[in-house]
Amino acid sequence: MTTRILFVCLGNICRSPAAEGIARALLPGLEIDSAGTSDWHVGEPPYGAMQAAARARGIDLGGLHARQFQPGDFHRFDLILAMDADNLDEIEALRPTGSDTPVRLFTDYAPETGADHVPDPYYTRDFDAALDLIEAAAKGLKAALDPAG
Repeated sequence: MTTRILFVCLGNICRSPAAEGIARALLPGLEIDSAGTSDWHVGEPPYGAMQAAARARGIDLGGLHARQFQPGDFHRFDLILAMDADNLDEIEALRPTGSDTPVRLFTDYAPETGADHVPDPYYTRDFDAALDLIEAAAKGLKAALDPAG
């Protein structure tokens, strides 16, 4: 049973905290967290433009702070979801021997979008498009975890 989910992007200031906020709203009762594969922003809140775009949709990212993905996360979580293939590879490179925690691309839960990754809005500046894709994938994740609805 999946009850602990970790979302991972590069800096943990845009995509993964947005996914954390959306998933917390859609999947109450589960342990949801986010992290980044880099240590660039450890301790910082989500990027201001992402917070504003999320807030406009009723999603509060306040109180979240970036942290770096650690090998121990394989033991803390039942499912680890990467925002793109590069971050998935970085996560897998840290997999402890014997860990069988699934690591997947978050967009696997939104096949209808045709997306193979969540573009980083820190670089694209398209926070709304990133949130649209994250919301679609979060709804697909919810359906996968609770097919009865």
